[in-house]
Amino acid sequence: GDFACNAAMLLAKPARAKPRELAEKLVAALPGNELLAKVEIAGPGFINFFLAADASQAQVRRILEQGARYGRNALGAGRTVGVEFVSANPTGPLHVGHGRGAAIGDCLSRLLEASGWNVKREFYYNDAGVQIANLGISVQARARGLAPGDAGWPEDGYRGDYIADVAKAYLAGDSVTVEGHTVTGAKDVEDLDAIRAFAVAALRREQDLDLKAFGVAFDVYFLESSLYADGKVEETVRELVAHGHTYEEGGALWLRTTDFGDDKDRVMRKSDGTYTYFVPDVAYHLSKWQRGYGKAITELGSDHHGSLARVKAGLQALDCGIPKGYPDYVLHQMVTVMRGGEEVKISKRAGSYVTLRDLIDEVGRDATRYFLISRKGDSQLVFDIDLARSQTNDNPVYYIQYAHARVCSVLRQAGEKGFTFDQDNGLARLARLDNEHEQALLTELSRYPEVVEAAATNLEPHLLAVWLRELANAFHTYYNSHQFLVDDKDLRDARLALVVATRQVLRNGLDLLGLGAPESM
Repeated sequence: GDFACNAAMLLAKPARAKPRELAEKLVAALPGNELLAKVEIAGPGFINFFLAADASQAQVRRILEQGARYGRNALGAGRTVGVEFVSANPTGPLHVGHGRGAAIGDCLSRLLEASGWNVKREFYYNDAGVQIANLGISVQARARGLAPGDAGWPEDGYRGDYIADVAKAYLAGDSVTVEGHTVTGAKDVEDLDAIRAFAVAALRREQDLDLKAFGVAFDVYFLESSLYADGKVEETVRELVAHGHTYEEGGALWLRTTDFGDDKDRVMRKSDGTYTYFVPDVAYHLSKWQRGYGKAITELGSDHHGSLARVKAGLQALDCGIPKGYPDYVLHQMVTVMRGGEEVKISKRAGSYVTLRDLIDEVGRDATRYFLISRKGDSQLVFDIDLARSQTNDNPVYYIQYAHARVCSVLRQAGEKGFTFDQDNGLARLARLDNEHEQALLTELSRYPEVVEAAATNLEPHLLAVWLRELANAFHTYYNSHQFLVDDKDLRDARLALVVATRQVLRNGLDLLGLGAPESM
């Protein structure tokens, strides 16, 4: 069937009836509906619904009427959701893992917007930690003429060529503008603060340019340092103490996170007076709630998994109305890049890892985005550069975009042959769409709104990527099996109405993944 229902099996025990007998009673009690051709019972009590041809054909009319709005819904009802993603330290170029986070976060944002949410895309900069200090001394060492491996090179220094580029720009007195703020190289190799500030600005700008090339933009950039400068960390700690969820032991301040589901209590303030790293995370997520994010989604690499429970516990301990489970976390696993059957591990510019820019330059933005979104985030992903570059049906993004280009080609051929597509006539003749390939394509088109809703609700954008390939397959199969530009005008218009509807849905779906819809390939 087009839809299946297991209600009889779930209700059998409380109804004290055999599942199949209960299914028979349920089916007998169903009212008539012109959308259904038949209802059947299968196996121990599954109820299968078979749609009437008219039901699927009506989707063509709906698609052509709604256009770019087809598939959208109002589940968010205008409420605000903050989606935080990428949030890379400004200590080097974005790596391929950041790219996967960027693809997931941006596609999620697009899906949520299509579901009626007011989406705020947010990037959190960790600009206050040990890694920033390492960045500063690495650039300083380069500015002094040292290279990795030389005597005096910092033990934890960053080794990529980009450090030398930043040092050269600093010594040249170059200026860097980020978020309207300009930082100029002071040229002084002894001024570590100036070097650090310039390096952070330079790498933030490089990351911004890489994300722009990837088709990703943000509404909010939030600096970790602002939490300290504005007293938000200390304020959060005071609130936790005031609500009685802390205690002192061994000279340290502890949070009773076990009261909120964590496996053990956590140190908030160490005996030396410094805060552990999860405390600013609590303060940061509190700020999201205070800024009106009724729903918050944080996309992170799976290596952050250990900190999630304590952040949620800290938010609950504030007793300020934040809903349990806030924020939602979406985690992604590592990406392995392959070329010629071998793993690619090194980028000359970054040193020890493959950068997002490397992939964009190798295979293009669209292929990079699709491949990084094509599997569920919590599964490991192999990025095959050779496959992503290929122009074959084995390359999924090529296969999907080629379906869109093929429809455009059909319409061009119609014009060349002197055929005029009469859409109204085509919609009036949809009953002519009665072969198996047309029915399969109609069924796929009707699934699109459900796929968008499921991908947004479950925070799983890969569902849309996978489904688009299924839609493309249904179209290519239809294209290879039937002529569209036939002499029979009524049949021709009906088939053209179907393929134009297919083009619209392909375009809508590609847009939600941030991909182009080419008219020729």
